[in-house]
Formats: sequence, C-alpha cells, structure tokens
Amino acid sequence: MAENIYFERDLSWLSFNYRVLLEATNRKLPLYERIKFLAIYASNLDEFFHVRVAYTLSLVRLQKQGEVMLDFDAEKLLEKIHAEVNRQQEVFGKVFSDDILVELQKNKINLLLKPPKEAIHKEFLETFFLDDVRAYLHPELLRKNKIVHFLRDDALYLAVKLRNQPRNPDKVKDPAALYRKRIRYALIQVPTHYFSRFVELPRIGEEHYYMLLDDVINCNLSKIFPGYDILGSHNIKLTRNADLVIEDESSGDLVDKIQRSLKKRKTGLPARFLYDRQMGSNMLQYLRDTFSITRRELMPGGKHHSFKDFFNFPNPAGARLERKPTPPAPHRELESYPFLIEAIKQKNWILHFPYHTYDYVVRFLNQAAIDPLVESIRVTQYRVASNSAIVNALVRAAQNGKRVTVFVELKARFDEAANLASAKEMKEAGANIIYSIPGLKVHAKVAMVTRMEGREKVRYAFLSTGNFNEKTARIYADHGFFTKDEEITNELKEVFRHLEDQTYQPPQFRKLMVGQFNLKGNFISLIDREISNAKAGRKAEILIKLNNLEDRVMVDKLYEASQAGVQIRIIVRGICCLRPGLPGISENISVIRLVDQFLEHARVLVFYNDGDMDIYLTSADWMRRNLNRRIELAFPVWDPEIKREIMEILRLQWSDNTKAVRLNENIENVPIVRAENEPPVRAQIDIYERIKDGKL
Repeated sequence: MAENIYFERDLSWLSFNYRVLLEATNRKLPLYERIKFLAIYASNLDEFFHVRVAYTLSLVRLQKQGEVMLDFDAEKLLEKIHAEVNRQQEVFGKVFSDDILVELQKNKINLLLKPPKEAIHKEFLETFFLDDVRAYLHPELLRKNKIVHFLRDDALYLAVKLRNQPRNPDKVKDPAALYRKRIRYALIQVPTHYFSRFVELPRIGEEHYYMLLDDVINCNLSKIFPGYDILGSHNIKLTRNADLVIEDESSGDLVDKIQRSLKKRKTGLPARFLYDRQMGSNMLQYLRDTFSITRRELMPGGKHHSFKDFFNFPNPAGARLERKPTPPAPHRELESYPFLIEAIKQKNWILHFPYHTYDYVVRFLNQAAIDPLVESIRVTQYRVASNSAIVNALVRAAQNGKRVTVFVELKARFDEAANLASAKEMKEAGANIIYSIPGLKVHAKVAMVTRMEGREKVRYAFLSTGNFNEKTARIYADHGFFTKDEEITNELKEVFRHLEDQTYQPPQFRKLMVGQFNLKGNFISLIDREISNAKAGRKAEILIKLNNLEDRVMVDKLYEASQAGVQIRIIVRGICCLRPGLPGISENISVIRLVDQFLEHARVLVFYNDGDMDIYLTSADWMRRNLNRRIELAFPVWDPEIKREIMEILRLQWSDNTKAVRLNENIENVPIVRAENEPPVRAQIDIYERIKDGKL
C-alpha cells in the first residue's frame, strides 16, 4: 500500500500529548486539575525526548554517515517533530501566563516571576538565600576548550553572563573594548534535589506568595559573583538519551549489564538542549560550543523549564480548587466474601480499576501467603509500586514456606532500578526469581495460586490488562479478571513453565493468546472471520480499545476489513498510525480518543462473530514491539454478565461527548459537538457513578 496511508508514529504521539495539553485550557475544570495537566504534558514531553527524539537523532547520525538505509528521511522527521513541539509550546506558554497565573491571582495565590516589590518579601528572600540556599550552590566559570564541563540529565541550570569589573575603571582608555574582553559565562545548578522548586514567601493579608527557586537565585546573583557585573541569566536544561541498549543480551549476566547501563543513562548523548528563547545569540553559541550541542539538539523554550515540577505546586486554598475525589468503590457482591478463594470457586469475577478498589488483588495474594492449603504462587512483574504491597505479600508467602516464583522484567523502561530492588528483596526472602528473557520483554500481567484441596490441585488465577501496581491502579483504567476455569489455568501453567524454562515449548494454546506463539495470528484470524462474514452479506463489526495502534500488518488488515464492509470502531489513547476516513481505504473506520482524569490503559477487543460476540482482554497494544518482541497475553471473556459489563463500559466510552474527540485522517483532535437536545456523556464519571451505586 502507498506510504501516505500511514500516519507517522511520533507525530501521532505528539497529537495525543497535545490533547493532554488541551485539558489545561478547559476552564470548566478545577484550577489545580488544569495545572496537573500542564505537568503531565511536560513530563510526557520530557520522556518523549529522552527516548523517541534521542532515537531519531541516532538515526539522523547513522543516515548521514551512510551506516543505515531507511525508507524515510530521519532529518525531515526531526524537523517536523521540532516544528510541532514549538507550536505546542506556544500554546503551553500562553495558557500558563495568560490564563493559569491570572486564575491563581484571582484566588489570592501569587506566583511571582519577577523580583518582589514588597520589603517583607525582599528581606525574607535575602535571609533564605544566605542562610539556606547559598551553601548548596556550586557555581563554575565556563572555560571553553580548556575544561570539560558536564550537564546532568534533566537538571535545571542557570547560565549567567558576567562582566569582570576592572580594578581602576577611571584609567581605562577604551572601556567598550575592555568590557568585551571581560565577558565571562558561568553555570549554576538549581538545587531542586535539596529544596522544593516553589518557595513560599510571607503572606500579606489573605494573599499567598510563591517564587520559583531558580528566580530566588536569580535575585541574588550579585552575592554569588562578587566583582562581576551581572549582564543576564537564563534557564537551560539538557535531556539525554535515556533508552537502555543492552548489548549481547544472549550471553552474560543480564542483571549486571542492566545495572551498568543504568549508570550510563545519566551520561547519554544529548537529545534536547532546552534554552530561553530570549537568550542572546552570542551566549547561545558559547554554550553550544562548550557543551558540544548541535543544531539538531536545540530547542527554544520560555523563561522557565521543568514544568513537571508543577505536580507539587502548593495549594493553600485546598479542595475547592481541586477536582472532586472519586475514591475507589468496593465490589458489592465480592465484598460479601471475606475469603476470596471462596468467591472465585463460585464464579468468575471482573473488576474495573480505578473505579473498583485494587485491595482485592492485594488481599488475594495476602490470603494466599498465609493459607495452609496453598502450595505455590506464580506472578509476572513488569512495574511495581514503591514499597509495594504486592511485593510484601510475595515476601511473606516465601517466608511462610510457599513456593513463590516471580518473573521480573528488568527491561521495563525507567523501572529497571525499582524492579532490581524488589527482585532482590523477594529473592532474599526465598522466592525463585526469573529475570528477563534475552531479546524479549515479558509484558503479560498474570498471577496464579495453586492450592491442594483434598487430593486435587486447584489453580486460581488473576489476569489483567494492567500492572501489579496498587498505586497506578488508582489512576490507570484497567480490567482485572479472577477465575479458576481449568482451561485457562492449565494453559496459564504452561505459560509459566515456558517462562521458567525457555527451551520448553508449550502445547497449542486454545483459550489463551500468547505472544511468540499464537497472539498476532489469532488477532488476524478474528479479523478475517469478520471479513468473510461481511463478504457473505452478514453483519460484521469490530470494536477495539487500545493504548497504541502502530503495527502496519494490523493496520493493513483493518484497512482490508474496512474495504470488505466491516464496520470498525477504535478507541485509542495514544499513537494511531491508521488514518480513518480515507476514501476506498478506511471509510468504514472511525477513531476516537478519550482523555480525562484517569489514564485509559485497558486493551479490549470485540468481534461481532455473526451475533455470537467474542470479547478478549489483553496486555498487548497493536505495536510492532508488543506483537513481535514481547510475551503478551490475551484472554477471552465468556460469562454473559461480564460481557454485559464490558460492553456497557465500551458503550459509554464510545458515546462520550464531553471528553472524547474524533481523530480525522490527519490524526487531529476534532471536538465532538453535542446536538442541542443530546444529554452530556462523560464516560469516566458515568462509569464511576454506576459502579459506586452497584448498577454495573
């Protein structure tokens, strides 16, 4: 198929992040919810440069050197990325300065971005700086080509332009020439690792005042550089390549290699040099030369950087400026079973997080840890919480003599160190720890408890679309499934056996779809069945909910289905390389994106199947990495009541006319205009209210 029927992955992701930014422009949201979305946008963008832009820069270098042959121009892609980021940054700056700051002032919260005028504030800042901050500053004069200076990844710096004051200024014959020779540049790291980014100043009446730590330092530069005239200072920040490349995974100690690579992450190649666009060209060139920054790595920004710090912006006004809490609700029926194993014996159970409390998952493992009939517990671990209740339960189980086996995926990006630490803790307690498989990631989210009931071994399983992480389960929208179905648990046993011994080849999976075995092929077969039904004149429909849709094989298959007359609806949160609505190609495909207070994380696949509907929940997005280089798992839902619940949730999500947007052929976020008499639907709130009231 022609190249222009696919949307570029990174530009599609930027479209998603722009949708996040648009939430910050929504004046119907509480003020601190809008500030949170600014912080989410900034944090997302940092990670994007850490990984994706760093990767594209590597391709540019290799393409320039003739070391790789690509079917696209990496440099042109980089230019498109920078242009789109610049466009979005202009919106970001306008929202922050013209809207958020104004609304804060209306609520008697003043973030001072200039030196304060009030004497009480000046006196406070001078004392705070001299008594507290100054001891943690380590200014250095830059000496280009003489001293190798290093910028820490993601750290905030002040770059200062100085002029050395002459000892006898009255005797200088040509002051202008002398002053030009005396221009120096210096660097100060803003010590946000010791202090809050936000410094609270004394209140005046009912007015609250704050300053950024970098601005506090700016106000006191003359105390740091005595004997110099301060000609200007600007914030800078360097983002480095943070993607770990583990060489020769198939040999050696992978744990040791990851530990060594984690150290290298902090010293990776530059991916973005973020600077104040008001900085003079001479100063910028000096910094570029000093830190070996190329044109491709330059990214102009505003006066201040690191807006992800605004996750912690103080709120002296309290709850009235924040969104109404939505505490997780108990599952009314499941709550009547003190011992969860007894509940799972009765029937299968579905939980919808974060609407339902995650306590049931923790309770399931805690009860297994002390149950005298439990012989073994097996779990996959991709991302766990700090001080994890899940890990604590597994440690307790191992200490109680249970056979605990945990597959720990060390290559979970940005969680490598946390996973190493939790693995060490469980191993010391006696658990059997299996580390990453060379060349693959294990992304399946499953747990299985084996219990000796009389003379029979009975297995109880929990399968999920999300991680075993009780903290993210409060903000990630996922589905979790409890079952003792023998077909599922027997096949799950085979999955764990393969993880424990990769030379073991499981028998054919019939209920489960497992990455590296039958996952992608079965997805294609399910689409093919809908294509056959459409061609036979029968009703054919597909409804897919994913985080990301990028794999071209799957995109092409959906295009084929559309051309055969299959009606396809897609709910995608992030990347979407499929272009809907293309005449003759994808005109039967509609795509929406849903961004609200919770992060949509569940993956759900629905195939009409001539009225006998098939529903699968899965850990796998439709990306090349998930479908080709990971062990993922998809499992069927067959209970009529559970099917009804999932379809009702999907119906609400597809009907959302408040937070959902439609994606057009250019993957732009097109607002959904509600008809005059159409009632508002906000899926996440509606789902929460129904679950809380026991109606779902």
